[in-house]
Formats: sequence, structure tokens, C-alpha cells
Amino acid sequence: MGQTPTGGDYTTLTIPGYEMPTAGMLGLTQEMLDGGARPAWFGYVAVDDVDAKAALFADNGGTIHMPGTDIPDIGRFAMVADPHGAVIYLFKPNMPEGPLPDMPKEMERGTVGWNELYAGDGPEAFDFYAKMFGWSKGEAMDMGEMGVYQLFAHDGKDIGGMMTKTPDMPMPAWGYYFCVDTLDAAADRVTSGGGSILNGPMEVPGGAWIVNCMDPEGAAFSLVAPKR
Repeated sequence: MGQTPTGGDYTTLTIPGYEMPTAGMLGLTQEMLDGGARPAWFGYVAVDDVDAKAALFADNGGTIHMPGTDIPDIGRFAMVADPHGAVIYLFKPNMPEGPLPDMPKEMERGTVGWNELYAGDGPEAFDFYAKMFGWSKGEAMDMGEMGVYQLFAHDGKDIGGMMTKTPDMPMPAWGYYFCVDTLDAAADRVTSGGGSILNGPMEVPGGAWIVNCMDPEGAAFSLVAPKR
């Protein structure tokens, strides 16, 4: 448990068996609610210089919602948006001295296994993020009426996909898929905990199974598993 720069409580979350926090949680203030904020998950992209990268967002049509700010013992971060309004955080961690502790393995339970952007304009969004982070194109999948789903890669490895949002989506946004061991049991935990299933279960290319969900407070998230 720590504090945000404005004095609110900030809770870090870890995966059992590992020391390094993998996520954080804070309560929305009345000021945030009055400004239109609602419960949501946000992703962080690691960068070498938070302030310089935030300025690059702004110089290329994006927006800086919160300038570079330090969280004691955690790191420096900034809240930015792409030209169509999808919000993401930039982050440079305050790394501990000495050897780094073990980190969760790829696709381990509790990690984020996939990142997905419902963009204002898919092709424009890819060009923007490629310039911001050096991401490269992976496979492009024709989804029929839903348009093209463009995979994107970092260091040659696919890490997510992006597509133009459908008209029923209120605004461009990022979505995140949390890894679980088996999908049906995890979906049952969602509903028994007061959440809801929005879509799925559904098998995706590669053989994995996904489900799109909403928690009891209205924050959307997704789950991905190698089997049902």
C-alpha cells in the first residue's frame, strides 16, 4: 500500500510467488468522477524517458492528460492519449538495486497475455503507435463486417492487435486479456463474484479461448486461456 501524488491510497498487486508488483489499484476521487472518469483498467508501456515520450505524443496529435509524475519507490509515469482519444500510460520503473527478482513467465496465470486497441481508425492508429514505440506489423486478419484486425509486434513477438472500433463502442479504448488456466472455471468466478460476461467463450486463431467481461463496478476486462 502506498499513496498517489495527490495523497490517495495506491495498492500494488503481485502474482503469488513473485516479489515485483505487476499491477496497481486506486479509488476514483470525486474530482475524477466529476470529470467523467469511470472504473477502468489502463495499461503501461515502458519507456526510457517519460517526459520526452509524452511530448512526442503531443507533437503528433495526441494529448497529455497528466504530465510526468513520480510515485515514490515505484517509478515515473504520465497519462497520455492517442489522436483519437484512447488513453494509455507511459512508465519508467524505479528499479531496485542489485539483481532483479524473478519475473512471471509469459502467459503465466495472472499476467496480461494480450493487448487490444479498439481504435478510432485502425490504420492511422498503427502508424501512430509504430512511431511512438517502434511496434511492427504482424498478420492482418479480415474480420468481415468488423473490419481488419491488425496484429502488432515488439522485438519480433506479437503482443496485441488493433482494429477500428465498431459504431456501438462509445469511444476508442485499450483492452487487456488476463491469463487464466482454464476459461470456464474463470468465467464462473467472474459471475459468482458479481461480474458479468459480455461475450464468449470464443475460440481464437491459435487455439486459445477468450471471454470478455465486466467487473461489479463496471470496469471491462477479458480473460484468455489455453483451454476451456
